[in-house]
Amino acid sequence: MRAVICGAGIAGLALANRLSALGQDVTVLERSSGPRTQGYMIDFFGPGYDAMRAMGLLPALQEVAYHVSEAVLVDEHGRRRAGIDIRQFAEGDLLSLMRPDLERVLREHLPPDLDLRYGATLTSVMPRPDGVQIELADGSTLDADLLIGADGIHSTVRRLVFGPEASYLRYLGFHTAAYTFDAPAIHDEVGGRFCLTDTIGSQFGFYALRDGRVASFAVHRVADPELPKDIRAAITSSYADLGWVVPQALALCPDEDQIYYDQVAQIVMPRWTEGRVALVGDACGAVSLLAGQGASLGIAGAFVLAEKVVDSSSIEAGLAEYERVWRPVVEEKQKVGRSAARWFLPSSQLELVTRRALLKVLRLPLLRSLLPAAIAGKPTTLIQDFPKPNAPVT
Repeated sequence: MRAVICGAGIAGLALANRLSALGQDVTVLERSSGPRTQGYMIDFFGPGYDAMRAMGLLPALQEVAYHVSEAVLVDEHGRRRAGIDIRQFAEGDLLSLMRPDLERVLREHLPPDLDLRYGATLTSVMPRPDGVQIELADGSTLDADLLIGADGIHSTVRRLVFGPEASYLRYLGFHTAAYTFDAPAIHDEVGGRFCLTDTIGSQFGFYALRDGRVASFAVHRVADPELPKDIRAAITSSYADLGWVVPQALALCPDEDQIYYDQVAQIVMPRWTEGRVALVGDACGAVSLLAGQGASLGIAGAFVLAEKVVDSSSIEAGLAEYERVWRPVVEEKQKVGRSAARWFLPSSQLELVTRRALLKVLRLPLLRSLLPAAIAGKPTTLIQDFPKPNAPVT
């Protein structure tokens, strides 16, 4: 089977790894000119963690992980208001990772002869009875037995095959930004913690990176889903009222091409496949950045898709089985994500105080077990039912 994957992000690279390990011919198309360096720290656990173990890539992932002891809410002077052990977010193992590091591990473990093309933009998809023909912006074409859109929440494959983004995007009322910068004093103050401002309507968070830099993560409420034309100006104005070290971080905001900025949204679709075209990860089931688990679900969904397509009697049967078993997992996480967003960024003083009190109560031994379900939803052992680990490509 020849599979063409559109998107060299986390889901696309995971899918390329698994399909290649299962003996398939894989081409990956990525419209960016090279690997993206923008990103933020994630708590990586759940089915994606299980999938990385099954692919034999967990040791490489552990090498790039950070030790983050706790998430802390601080006031305008940097004084601690509340905090919680990061490990409480998951029932099982958890790794704190920068998204670019996760992508790099997946990319570096691809087979050396895999066809990975940067600067390749998809312009049209023409279905055929036995596959699809894909046209690129440079006028070249590719024939494939299967096309997978792993190209994120603003998926080109989804737009070309399933229709406009507006039909499927569910905006949750937030914009988010992330960037890294040099600030030794902030780095030292944050240490091995995730420090987040305890504020209403907008908040800024910081991690200390091993190279001495600081990774920032920001989110604010905004009614209009449209992205601003001047991202740096929007960041400066949206967080100008925050105290502590935020003014210094805003002054060190880099050029726009070094900033991650997007709306916080979900993708909700009635179907994920059409003939020999399928979607995976955020392209079909984005849970939203505030819900977490997007990377984990993208990797696990890619793993399930690869296994089902290869093991089924036909590609179409495999795609149907992939959606049958994986859709309920994604939809449950989306439901939890919509509820969790309210508490991630309070909209009133009452919600702020309530969040602070909940974090303190959830540190009690008898209540610790409640947090994973509230944040991440029901655990799934779906990935654990697949074959044992493969040796990774070196």
